[in-house]
Amino acid sequence: MANELELKYGCNPNQKPARIFMQDGSDLPIKVLCGRPGYINFLDAFNGWQLVRELKAATGLPAAASFKHVSPAGAAVGLPLTDTLKKIYFTDNVELSPLACAYARARGADRMSSFGDWISLSDVCDLPTAQLIAKEVSDGIIAPGYTEEALAVLKGKKKGNYNIVEIDPNYEPAAIERKDVFGITFEQGHNNLKIDGEMLSNLVTENKNLPEEAKRDLVIALITLKYTQSNSVCYAVDGQVIGVGAGQQSRIHCTRLAGNKADIWHLRQHPKVLGLQFVPGLGRANRDNAIDVYISDECDDVLGDDVWQNFFTVRPEPLTAAEKKEWLASFTGVSLGSDAFFPFGDNVERARRSGVSYIAQPGGSIRDDQVIETCNRYGIAMAFTGIRLFHH
Repeated sequence: MANELELKYGCNPNQKPARIFMQDGSDLPIKVLCGRPGYINFLDAFNGWQLVRELKAATGLPAAASFKHVSPAGAAVGLPLTDTLKKIYFTDNVELSPLACAYARARGADRMSSFGDWISLSDVCDLPTAQLIAKEVSDGIIAPGYTEEALAVLKGKKKGNYNIVEIDPNYEPAAIERKDVFGITFEQGHNNLKIDGEMLSNLVTENKNLPEEAKRDLVIALITLKYTQSNSVCYAVDGQVIGVGAGQQSRIHCTRLAGNKADIWHLRQHPKVLGLQFVPGLGRANRDNAIDVYISDECDDVLGDDVWQNFFTVRPEPLTAAEKKEWLASFTGVSLGSDAFFPFGDNVERARRSGVSYIAQPGGSIRDDQVIETCNRYGIAMAFTGIRLFHH
């Protein structure tokens, strides 16, 4: 290992020179096994590695994250997939290890946003996980190690130029971190906050029933938010993120954005969507886009008289607004985390429409009573964590 690594350029091609290095002169905790990762690649890699490492520590399960533009598009732990999830994640008849299940879930949370993602894995990358990754469009991966078989598969991506990074799993960052903005150095303590079920003990609503599965999902949501550009809101269910609203100036816009993504995740499981008959050879990205448009209000873009043949062998019936509303109304048990307090009850109103039954947020708004009252109206259980999770 070396104590610095020269990069092709910074965030943009005009930003040169660029490098990553250790200020104390020690060796970098990473090795580049293939490719030439860039500045943004490493930002995604290091944020994603912290996220999956903490998910593994909190749940005891292997974890994976799919990062784009320094925020997670998806994150998950390695719970088995249902037959429906296998179908919508394109993993039918594929061998799935627990780590592969984690990545399939992380990638499947928001497949449109995950196109060209950076992958982070908590465990040594095994062959089943590498075989899944080989079929997806991705920029690179970071993991604590790779089996020989997995490494051989990954090195075959992008004509041998796929970015593969190995990180020392025992590396711990310095207690103080710094960054420069406009030539001025900012300094703060590293955010080593431990997130676990103990943070969820202050239930402020009439409903104080918080099942273990909900605790797990709220912890997953909160850890994900810890590494998501603020303001941010995260929906999670069944051990995986299903919607992230990142980097919005308004809290309600975060909630709406994440909720819309959660709705798309739910709608991908509708029988009409599962029954779509695609043209043979249609690529995964094109299938994802066709599904996304089919579910949307612009469905005529893939169902019109002159275009449907480009995607389907049989012209699908539209998924009507009434059918979508009925399908989404059938979902409950979703957990939601927010990186800062809800200032108004409208966030709860929007979250409820995406099946949210459990909420974790810091609390501390002057309108906490209004937010609690809205939760009580719908029987939602809400915990105040007392901890803000801003990340910039």
